[in-house]
Amino acid sequence: MIESLGVAVTDVDPIIRVENLVFEYPTKRALFDIDVTVRRGSITALVGPNGAGKTTLIRCMVALQEPFSGRVLLDGIDVHKHPREAHKRMGYLPDFYGLYEHLTVRQCLTYVAWIQGADPLKTGTLVEAAAERLNITDRLNEKSGALSRGLKQRLAIAQAVIHEPEFLILDEPASGLDPDARYQLSKLLVQLCDGGMTLVVSSHILAELEDYATDVIVIRDGKIVSAGALAGTSPNEARRLIITLTEPRDNLEAVLGGIDGVSALHIENRVARLRLSGGDAAQETLLRTLFDAGLPVLEFKVETERLRDTYMATLSGVEDGKG
Repeated sequence: MIESLGVAVTDVDPIIRVENLVFEYPTKRALFDIDVTVRRGSITALVGPNGAGKTTLIRCMVALQEPFSGRVLLDGIDVHKHPREAHKRMGYLPDFYGLYEHLTVRQCLTYVAWIQGADPLKTGTLVEAAAERLNITDRLNEKSGALSRGLKQRLAIAQAVIHEPEFLILDEPASGLDPDARYQLSKLLVQLCDGGMTLVVSSHILAELEDYATDVIVIRDGKIVSAGALAGTSPNEARRLIITLTEPRDNLEAVLGGIDGVSALHIENRVARLRLSGGDAAQETLLRTLFDAGLPVLEFKVETERLRDTYMATLSGVEDGKG
């Protein structure tokens, strides 16, 4: 059974819709009736153990493998019936990618822009924009083979987004990166999402995804066992807040209790925990009210659902026979 993680199907504006997808290799079935959506404006973590079917699902989503049955729709476009039209609107970075190491960064980007059918008169602008977006402008005249592993990854992503796609899929993008490069990659993916892209990022290492994933799809043995938005990441949903003051104040309960949308209020010493409905606007109002009341706020944070906890919960469901 697929469990929703916070957003009802009717609340989702899907950019990708996978419907009843079945994929078979000659000796076994790899995907079983996959039925899932990707929410527009999200960074969706596609997680599962090795061999779960993540890469096979991704390759079907980007029309590089033909399913036995079912379909993948990108904003209503059947990606297998109209792959060229779909590819104009999506980018893809596989787990193992190649670069032309004897070409400069500028030449690599120019070549990919031409492959994507860019107007020759606009290619230079696209190359500069992609390089700036990935923070490799100062490397444009260097050979790609001379770059570090992290910079090669940036170049590969720049190639994937040079045509400014709406949808980007990355398969194990942090593989082989050192801790600093992984941190920089996390920031980069958030920036791409903030710039208007919807992302799907596949990994079996949950720590890579904790900082930026807004949604999750859990796949196991070729089946979707859970999918949806992580609690605390959707802008209009109810959320749990933790408010810490520098010192206890007697009027904290009265102030919080008088704010619309506050429920499940619990105060212990100088820490208040509560549930707030009304989304971002209500959160802004609450914070302003606290300051107007002269309360010494030390910390104000949203309790988001941890990806690791979500994933472990799906394991419990499988073990209990609920998967």
